[in-house]
Amino acid sequence: MSRSTPTRRRFLGVTAAITAGLAGCSGGSGGGSGDGSSGSDESSGDSGGDGSGDGGSTPSFDGYLAETSNYDGVADRTGNDEVTVTVGAEANGGNFGYGPAAVRVSPGTTVVWEWNGRGSLHNVAAEDGSFESEQVQESGHTFSQTFEETGTVKYYCTPHETIGMKGVVVVEE
Repeated sequence: MSRSTPTRRRFLGVTAAITAGLAGCSGGSGGGSGDGSSGSDESSGDSGGDGSGDGGSTPSFDGYLAETSNYDGVADRTGNDEVTVTVGAEANGGNFGYGPAAVRVSPGTTVVWEWNGRGSLHNVAAEDGSFESEQVQESGHTFSQTFEETGTVKYYCTPHETIGMKGVVVVEE
């Protein structure tokens, strides 16, 4: 019986899997550098807390973004009529993310998802079934949804949901 020699790659893979599992259990953030979009990002844990200390309400994601590697807090875009989220942002081992992964908007805001052409076929599908785009890869393609009601809307990419291509829109007054 031969034993395989441990390699750095195998060690890092096992370490990453254990860390991701522990982060999901402890409610820690997925970390990551985001997509470089402008605006202020507020750090928060996977519970969706805004970390702002302003006494505002704290949205709950119930660990929904625990496996989303570019989630590093809720990007505050309140006060804007339109907000753009990149589809195909660097995350989850490739171009399998939304940038930003979580965004806070005001009621009446239109969120526009814009494909950057990276990765493969992507879409945007609301977990509650309220909206779903077609699956495309074309750079510059857009899909939009206006959010009138306050609350938290979770969404995902149908082909890449299992690897963590998920996002959240938090609608707050």
